[in-house]
Amino acid sequence: MRATEQLAALSRVELFRGLSPAVVEALAADCQWRDYETGAAIIGQDDPSRDVYFVASGRVRVTFFAQNGREIAFRDLADGASFGELSAIDGRMRSASVVALAPTVLASATREQFWRLLRAHASMTENLLKQLAKLIRDLTERVVDYSTLGVQNRIQAELVRMSREAGVSQNRAILAPIPRHADIASRVSTNREAVARELGQLARQGLIERHHDALVVCDVAQLLEMVDKVRGQ
Repeated sequence: MRATEQLAALSRVELFRGLSPAVVEALAADCQWRDYETGAAIIGQDDPSRDVYFVASGRVRVTFFAQNGREIAFRDLADGASFGELSAIDGRMRSASVVALAPTVLASATREQFWRLLRAHASMTENLLKQLAKLIRDLTERVVDYSTLGVQNRIQAELVRMSREAGVSQNRAILAPIPRHADIASRVSTNREAVARELGQLARQGLIERHHDALVVCDVAQLLEMVDKVRGQ
């Protein structure tokens, strides 16, 4: 990336909202920049590194591998996102692995650089606190879902989450590219066959449709209502 492209990329990072262009430009010059191919490992679970990463372009997945080899996907991150903050904050080993889902360009800052920015810029600290609060709320919701929902409703709840991430417009959302059954299964602790059965049922009900290379959620509110009935909300 050229310097102007690096500056533009970091200006889109949520953590840096409120920072002056001069501060972002200096950060872009200080960061390490690296390209990753699809499928490349970026950081590993229990890795001792402490750097913080900013997604300039592409898409990555934060995932956990159990001792039996089962993959549990936490979240996908695209342009403007960041990851690695927890290890930079508490100095402990990585709690999850991160892999590239597409050709990806990342900028990274050392733990020391990250802390200097937090101490110098209250707006960045505020942004970080809001992101961590959202992460805690999202993970709490998942824990509750695992404890109270059956497999079908967990799949429905995940489609609602994915719809919100993609953007809901007029009660519809377009998930592109089509999420793989294995990816949904890893997010809700089930298998591909269960996902295929539930997606087939939802399609027959007219709640989802496949359009070329996208999955269209036709009635996000109805899906949420189905989940909330089981949640008791």
